[in-house]
Amino acid sequence: MVELEVQIPTAFDPFADAKDSDAPGAKGYVHIRIQQRNGKKCLTTVQGLKETFSYDKILKDIKKQFCCNGNVVQDKALGKIVQLQGDQRKNVSQFLVQAGIVQKDQIKIHGF
Repeated sequence: MVELEVQIPTAFDPFADAKDSDAPGAKGYVHIRIQQRNGKKCLTTVQGLKETFSYDKILKDIKKQFCCNGNVVQDKALGKIVQLQGDQRKNVSQFLVQAGIVQKDQIKIHGF
C-alpha cells in the first residue's frame, strides 16, 4: 500500500508581528463612524486610538482646524471615544494621517 503525505493547512495570522510592534495604532484599527441624530444632524465618532495619546489635545486641534464642537466620552467596553459634531469622517482621517497618529491603512471609515 502507498502512503500519501498529506499536509493539513494551519491557521496563519498575517498580523501577528503587528501586535508586537510599538508603532502608533499598530494594536488595531482606528474606526471612524457616523451616527445619525435627528433630521440632518449627525455625530462623528473616533474609536481605537492608543491610550498613550492625549485625547484632549487631539480634540482641541480637530475642533480648531475644522470649526466644529466635540468631546471625549469614556465608555466601559470601548474605552475613550472622541465625538464630533457633523460629518467629519474625511477630515478626521486626513488629520490623523498628517499628524502621524496612525497610518492610512489602519483607518476604517464606516457609514453611509
